[in-house]
Amino acid sequence: MWLKSVLILLLSCWIPLLMAEGEEEVEDYVGYVELKPFVANFGGTTELHFVKCEITIQAGSLATEQALGDHIDAIRNDILFLLMAQSEESMSSISAQKILAKKAILLVKQRLVEEVGEEAGDVDDLFFVSFVAQ
Repeated sequence: MWLKSVLILLLSCWIPLLMAEGEEEVEDYVGYVELKPFVANFGGTTELHFVKCEITIQAGSLATEQALGDHIDAIRNDILFLLMAQSEESMSSISAQKILAKKAILLVKQRLVEEVGEEAGDVDDLFFVSFVAQ
């Protein structure tokens, strides 16, 4: 009886170690693609308003990072038209800029799905590295 309890105790100690050896640790991939600085006019009034910004896109996989690099010109074009369509109010506050970043992420994902397919739409985030509107 005593021998059985010792064996059970030893086996219960070794099982978690054996299971841990068999598991493969999957590292989360993080890649960044920097876009060249944008300069665009915006607003529908007679006054000229300009925005200059630098954007970095965070990719969740190597395939997405490569797809971003392959289709960077189309992505820049889409974001440029998004910036040009904004009003003065949508460029003035930080909360409005966050909404603008979310719209830009959706555009980038949509472009990648159109160009590459569903598997390459793993865009995690979009950052305005610098943002100046006047």
